[in-house]
Amino acid sequence: MGKKVNFGKLLHGGDYNPEQWLESPEILDKDIAYFKKAKINEVSLGIFSWSVLEPEEGKFHFEWMEEIIDRLYENGISTILATPSGARPKWMADKYPEVLRMDETRRRMLYGTRHNHCYTSPVYREKTRIMNQELARRFGPHPGVIAWHISNEYGGECHCPLCQEEFRKWIQNRYQTVERLNHAWATTFWSHKYNRFDQVESPSSIGEPGLHGLNLDWRRFVTDRTLDFIRHEIAAIRNGGSDKPTTINMMYDFRELNYHKLADVIDFVSWDNYPQWHKKEEILTARDSGMQHDIMRSLRKEPFFLMESCPSATNWQPVSKLKKPGMLHAASMQAVAHGSDSVLYFQLRQSQGSSEKFHGAVIDHYGGEDTRVFGEVSQVGESLRRLGEVAGTMPKAKVAVLFDWESRWAMEDAQGPRNDGLFYKESVLKSYHAFRNLGLDVDMIDMEQPLEDYKIVAAPMLYMFRAGFEEKARRFVSEGGKFILTYWSGIVDETDLCFLEGTPHGLMDVMGLRSTEIDGLYDGEVNSGVPVEGNTLHMAHTYACSHLCDLVRLSTAEAVLVYGSDFYKGMPALTKNNFGEGQAYYICADFDQDFYDDFYGKIVKEARIELPVEKIPAGVEVTRRSSKDAEYLFVQNFNREPVNMDLPIGEYQILLGDYNGTVARFGTVVLKKKL
Repeated sequence: MGKKVNFGKLLHGGDYNPEQWLESPEILDKDIAYFKKAKINEVSLGIFSWSVLEPEEGKFHFEWMEEIIDRLYENGISTILATPSGARPKWMADKYPEVLRMDETRRRMLYGTRHNHCYTSPVYREKTRIMNQELARRFGPHPGVIAWHISNEYGGECHCPLCQEEFRKWIQNRYQTVERLNHAWATTFWSHKYNRFDQVESPSSIGEPGLHGLNLDWRRFVTDRTLDFIRHEIAAIRNGGSDKPTTINMMYDFRELNYHKLADVIDFVSWDNYPQWHKKEEILTARDSGMQHDIMRSLRKEPFFLMESCPSATNWQPVSKLKKPGMLHAASMQAVAHGSDSVLYFQLRQSQGSSEKFHGAVIDHYGGEDTRVFGEVSQVGESLRRLGEVAGTMPKAKVAVLFDWESRWAMEDAQGPRNDGLFYKESVLKSYHAFRNLGLDVDMIDMEQPLEDYKIVAAPMLYMFRAGFEEKARRFVSEGGKFILTYWSGIVDETDLCFLEGTPHGLMDVMGLRSTEIDGLYDGEVNSGVPVEGNTLHMAHTYACSHLCDLVRLSTAEAVLVYGSDFYKGMPALTKNNFGEGQAYYICADFDQDFYDDFYGKIVKEARIELPVEKIPAGVEVTRRSSKDAEYLFVQNFNREPVNMDLPIGEYQILLGDYNGTVARFGTVVLKKKL
């Protein structure tokens, strides 16, 4: 799992590309002065510098980088140094075309873009090893270098002959015999049986795109290939003599790679966050962003680092909207509230040319400090300085929501009741949103993480049950936990084979029911959940539902809501079952948010979970971080107007922000209580 990382302060800075300005030393001089004014204490350096570091094969030019790192360190600014494998130089692609990827139609890509390289290529691995080892030897001992930024935003896949051969080795290791492979992938369907492992090829639109077991295992293989390459990069750094911590920068809602596996080989998690603020109500964007923060924090159950964010507007989203005054500070403080020990930007100085020349930056093309954005960045820097003692602390969640990459891969490839709009992420977000409305911190876990630390666990649309999960959930409920499962759960095993003899597999007695059919509703079609008179949860309202409606047959469970229309009118829509010392709840349909808010409010009250604040106004987020000595309460108003709100001032002291009974528009108040 790597080492625990705490730099003793909250980092403020981001991606810096001085190689773009080596012919303008006066600009580099200004940058350091500006960084100090904005209270920037870190830069991420060298992310796309390979062609400058090694302009010709075997000829390394590190002097410019050493001078930059020295000058930054002399001015109190640390460096997170990158390995430059995210974009290879042209000379390498010209001399060794095998380093370039091959797409799923088996077409070799031309030189260009980022991450257009094969993780299996021996040449690319060797060139990366040499570069990383040389960087580690030269800069690993430097006191200004505090960590390693391994490559940049890993992603993509290669279908070249080298990767095909590695994939065949991977599946042979997984299944041992072709007979087991054929069974796991159900290859007798459409007469797709294999006789030998060397007949297997990766999925392709001009070959085999519809064998679901193959598609699922290919995704797993791509994660494992990426993981192996990350290990290769880190090993080169260690062989170069540096033991400083490593990270990779992950991305928002990134489906291609199972981040739980990648988190195991690095020392701290970091990620890049670019919300589309002001497109809808800010609290909705904040909830979405907050869930992603909590996914990252939950990967290792440690503080994470916000590696990239935009100080103003991006240039690659469909509409590049400016952040309204105060939004940068609110978004930055939200990251810290959810467990980040940094606020870092892309980019510190705006590029003069190429594809991100209009991407927002701390220092824009004008080049002065008298800009609105520079002023707001400086405000963030001052707030981070004042909150420095928060570094290393963590939210302590009593509730968890399952968000599982592999189950999502299988479900979205399944060809089931709805192939256009399953709304998995939205379903997960509804549970998350309901908990956060109450001010509860939430861990976002997968099926392999333990459940026993929580009082409530929600598992929305858990289509796949990985081996052992049923027993884990059973034990959680029997020992007193509250477990919430939804429609379209427990349908298939780890190879995407449908379970026989009833679903949700292995939990029908725990849930007290069996799913019999599931109805896919057309867009715009709705049903409803109507409360059963005298139900034990005291649910009193009727709630709209859409998209998917599960039809269940009860054994020991009781109906709390029933469907209001269609041929299944009167059948259960929400159920409760007592099992052992705990309770299991089954949400049968895709209800609107108001249902989740009411339902989770009742479950949290039943579980006797203490709320941080008695009443939270709409549009306000409340989050806690704590250590053994202190608790920090973050209160953030994501409304466009001030809100009146009672805060427990008697128990806490104000560490940041202004409060006189009102929290300002986009305002943040941080309270501290000694424990």
